[in-house]
Amino acid sequence: MRYNILRQMIRLIALTYIVITLISCNADEKDFNAPQNKITMQEYDVKLDRKQAYRLSNMALHCMQQEYPYKLGQVLGSDLDLLSPQELHPAFYGCFDWHSAVHGHWLLVRILKEFPDLENRDTILNKLGENINAENIKGELVYFNRATEKSFERTYGWAWLLKLAEELHTWDHPKARKMESALQPLSEFIEDKYLDFLPRLGYPIRVGEHTNTAFGLTFAYDYALTLKRDQLKKLIENKARKFYLNDEGCPITWEPSGFDFLSPCLEEIDIMRRVLPRDEFKNWLFKFLPELTDPSFNLEVAQVTDRSDGKLVHLDGANFSRAWTLYGLAYSYPEYSHLENMADKHVAHSIGLIDDGEYSGTHWLGSFAVYALTQKQLLSK
Repeated sequence: MRYNILRQMIRLIALTYIVITLISCNADEKDFNAPQNKITMQEYDVKLDRKQAYRLSNMALHCMQQEYPYKLGQVLGSDLDLLSPQELHPAFYGCFDWHSAVHGHWLLVRILKEFPDLENRDTILNKLGENINAENIKGELVYFNRATEKSFERTYGWAWLLKLAEELHTWDHPKARKMESALQPLSEFIEDKYLDFLPRLGYPIRVGEHTNTAFGLTFAYDYALTLKRDQLKKLIENKARKFYLNDEGCPITWEPSGFDFLSPCLEEIDIMRRVLPRDEFKNWLFKFLPELTDPSFNLEVAQVTDRSDGKLVHLDGANFSRAWTLYGLAYSYPEYSHLENMADKHVAHSIGLIDDGEYSGTHWLGSFAVYALTQKQLLSK
């Protein structure tokens, strides 16, 4: 009798353990696979409104003059090169690294162009003026002219610097003229760097991180068009054709790689959409990525498993950069209009997550979000 009771108790304990284990495993699996922001498009309006602009601008304001932590990308020529970030980069010493500082400044300019009377307008204008002035830009040029730094920020940071220059050029504000003039020696220097480097680049770099050639060409091409830099414009057109015109069947199902913040396939589409005539582009695109013509085609949003990891959080950036390339297609070619919804899903998935206090993401992701949202706004008109 006692043996039977004991056996039943053991069976009950074992059964309870199994049930608890299954519930725990299912909960873990659910948490891992579920969208981590728990925001749906119904709950979050995918647009750059005043509230969103204020939130994202404060991220850039928070870090643009925060010197540490900072990741130096320099090559040391001697002990004399060991200086503080602000000594090395008087204008762009904040936001963890040089390129993030640059596109943080771009974000602030873009936001003020959209919302000239934003609540933090005066703070933005003051900090922009403190950083982008003739003396600081002169210091930036000193660094770029070091013999050891010929490839510094090539071409990702170069591209964002030209995007900042383009944004200042098209901003109708008295302080914009002063900042554009101060930045001009550096923007022209970067333009010359492109003119020197691109003829020597024999093959495109097809990755999802900083050195992606298609991305570097796209922003530089926008700058060349806006500021009428014909030599740079023609060089980029020729290089894009040489690099990408014969590409077919891009393996988008291989994307994203674990550290991607750019889509190699979609960034290539973004530059070719700019440089090819409409009919030629449509023929090229159908060979390059025919899946996009199917209204049922779905590109799942990228999932971030750890937003405190500076590399893994790149995938939030991939969601934003995918979105801006998809908006470009959806609004430029009616037969691809179905891609707008996919782009919206990518933005909605990540945009509510970049104010979670993790500096690994907040120091840069606001710029990607703003660029995606402004592309949606500008191209849809």
